[in-house]
Amino acid sequence: MRILVACEESQVVCKAFREKGHEAYSADIQEPSGGHPEWNILGDVLPILSGHCQFKTMDGQAHKISEKWDMIIAFVPCTKTSNAGARHLYKGGILNIPRYYEGLCGKALFMAVWMANCDKIVIENPTPSKIFDYPRPTQIIQPYMFGHPFTKKTLLWEKGVPPLVATNMVKPERTWCPSGSYSGRHNEKHRGMFTTNRAKNRSKTFPGVGNAMAEQWGVTL
Repeated sequence: MRILVACEESQVVCKAFREKGHEAYSADIQEPSGGHPEWNILGDVLPILSGHCQFKTMDGQAHKISEKWDMIIAFVPCTKTSNAGARHLYKGGILNIPRYYEGLCGKALFMAVWMANCDKIVIENPTPSKIFDYPRPTQIIQPYMFGHPFTKKTLLWEKGVPPLVATNMVKPERTWCPSGSYSGRHNEKHRGMFTTNRAKNRSKTFPGVGNAMAEQWGVTL
């Protein structure tokens, strides 16, 4: 299958599908940290969402999608829309209009992906703030369902694919990159998660989840 993994800097999911023999491409406005620029489209994902497009990967190679993508999996940015950041939406009980506007732009990207011309679409995000009125998610997953001993509530919006099935249930030991600054209320085991790259680390997909996606959705359904 030809698969677009949108807004994925880590390339975890892209690589998982490549290992299964699929023609998967990550796409992001940041350069990838996954080590495969030859599979990455650097730039705005909107022009290529519905297929029928031409693009270049970072190695300079030209590619053409003559029809729509077989599948789109997207990790839409959530900094301005997540429930964890809802405290920034109001200042002194008054709606923070610039922040609200940025959140609306985030939802617009989410909906652009969700409404793309593709039969199989999956979007991953944390719980969004109610003020943005997102569609109802179809599934909630946790890293500990896929072999990683952490809690990190993750929502999936799925269209044209079955729910993701847990592959390796383990006991969660701690929360992955909790919200807020490092303080006494967090266990010492969390200290390494509070770095300048915490937001990026928090958003990365766990390999067990990426592998489950490739194994379960990388088949002709």
